Amino acid sequence: MGATELNITLILVILTGFISWQGFRNPEFANKLLHIPYRVKHQKEYIRLLGAGFVHGNWMHLLVNLYVLYQFGGVVELLFGYLFGPAYGLVVYVLFYLTSIVISSLPAYFRHQDNPGYGELGASGATSALVFIYILMDPWQWFLFPPLPAILLGVLYLWYSNYMSKHNPGDHIAHSAHFAGAVYGLAFVLVSTFFFRPVFLEQFVAKLLQGPTSPF
Repeated sequence: MGATELNITLILVILTGFISWQGFRNPEFANKLLHIPYRVKHQKEYIRLLGAGFVHGNWMHLLVNLYVLYQFGGVVELLFGYLFGPAYGLVVYVLFYLTSIVISSLPAYFRHQDNPGYGELGASGATSALVFIYILMDPWQWFLFPPLPAILLGVLYLWYSNYMSKHNPGDHIAHSAHFAGAVYGLAFVLVSTFFFRPVFLEQFVAKLLQGPTSPF
């Protein structure tokens, strides 16, 4: 992967890291970006739908999302270049990432729009979209940690998100966004490949039917 392909992903990583760091240093700043559905609806603070994707609850939350963005974002960036061409691919990639943040925030918005005490933050919805696009690209690819194939890890990831959204809703981490982000990522690529690169769908089905391979 060349420097050109990685450039946009690195910009997103650096930008997210810097804004989150500022939020750690200044909680008032982070609170202005926190997705509070009540304020979005009743005070028209729409920037929160996007801004929440650039602030995080703690360093672990931030580092996990930055790691996922760096690892999978570059691969998805290359895929978009393949689907839309080098120039348009970069533009579509940025727009896709930003819209992933907004769309993955919608479930919480509709569920908590009249609850002034609810808020969430994090890039989890957007990174979830990237992960599930990667799963489409190589469903049986093994991860080193945990040592599982991508498609199984994706299922466990969604189960964990569902569990945390029900049992730890007060941590401000956007667990419900994982589902919306995953669905959006899958839908976006499936529709795009249907119109622009139908062969991609054929390749996915072929890889899926091959079944799991040995990690060794």
